[in-house]
Formats: sequence, C-alpha cells, structure tokens
Amino acid sequence: MNILYEDNHIIIVNKAVGEIVQGDKTGDKPLSDIVADYLKEKYNKPGAAFVGVPHRLDRPTSGVVVLAKTSKALERLNDMFRRGDVEKTYWAIVGNRPAEEAAELTHWLVRNEQQNKSYAYDRERPGAKQAILDYRLLVSLTNYHLLEVELKTGRHHQIRCQLAKIGCPIKGDLKYGAPRSNPDGSISLHARRVRFVHPVSHIDIDVTAPVPDNSLWLAAEAAATANP
Repeated sequence: MNILYEDNHIIIVNKAVGEIVQGDKTGDKPLSDIVADYLKEKYNKPGAAFVGVPHRLDRPTSGVVVLAKTSKALERLNDMFRRGDVEKTYWAIVGNRPAEEAAELTHWLVRNEQQNKSYAYDRERPGAKQAILDYRLLVSLTNYHLLEVELKTGRHHQIRCQLAKIGCPIKGDLKYGAPRSNPDGSISLHARRVRFVHPVSHIDIDVTAPVPDNSLWLAAEAAATANP
C-alpha cells in the first residue's frame, strides 16, 4: 500500500489498478479494509479501526484516494466532495488526438445500471445529469496522447464517457470504445492530484500520486514534466 499523506483525521493513498475502494459482490478485499488493517496494527488498536470512504475510483483506475480516519472528518469530507470543494486532477492516455488542445466539455449523461455504463448526449433529456470537465493536451507521444482533466462535476464514469464522446476513448477502456484492452486489465486513467482545505485542521492539502510503474505511463510522465 502506497501512503501519500496521513494525519490524525485523514489518510491519502495511491490506489493500484485492480483494487476496489469499497466492498462489492466480488468479495475481494477492498482498499478500505486494507487501510483499516494497517491502522489497527500501526496504532495497536484493540478493536477495528474506523475508515470512512467519501469518494471512490473505478476498479481499473489508479491514483489518489482520500479516506477518513474519524467520523468528524468523514462527515465534513462528504460535504466537501458533494459541494465540489475538492479539486481533482486526472491524467488520461488516449489513442486519438483531440480536435482541440484544450476545451471545456459539457454533456448530459444517462446511466444504464444493467450495463454499468453511462451514455453522453449533447442536449438535456429525461433522467440525464449534466457533466462538465476541462481537459488540456499535455504531451503527444509516438502513438498516444496524455490529457490532463479537471472535473467540474462527479458523474458515473464521467471522464471515460465524455472523452469517448469526442472520439478519444481512454487506452484499454473497451467499454467506451478502445480497440484493445491493457494487459493488466487497467484503463489508462490515473487520479493524479487532489487539493482541498483539511476538514478539521484547515491547512491546505495538495497531494500528487506517482503514475503506475509501466513504460508508457513513465514515458508520458517524463515528457509532461519536461514540457510543463
């Protein structure tokens, strides 16, 4: 487990591809339980350690996950995520270069529960939720392009769905139109950074998660760092 930040009220970790944040029907051990085990051992707690989950990442996605160590922090983080007070930056690797190097995307998303998939529309329709994000092209490699995405809303599969809508499905994301899967079952979407005011101490928190340890991600990171 890769811990990026920890204090008395919150813990921030870099989720690996394939990990689930909360328990689901697969029965696989979720990240919340892994963190609880770590806290119980580290602080020699007699009972179970409290771990609250104010937000989630999809299983095939990697990157920053913020967890609460106290009920006070969880309640306040829940409000902050709901209000959009937590700035979330994602990196996405796509095979197609977007028509514009930077743009704000606004769509209306309809979620299909049975398919576990969202569909993007250009106009409002019954049951749809507005989805807004900003993206910019950071760097182009030989066959792929690295986009930086700032979420303005938090919808189901929002980045995956909206990028696919403009013809730029995320590498490895078969569900949204990528031509091939990634060998490790991931999609090339990484929660790169979070910024927010601490819910209890009110200090500024700014945490960046290292990219997954594979050649394409490392090349993309190196190129982006060289050309900020």
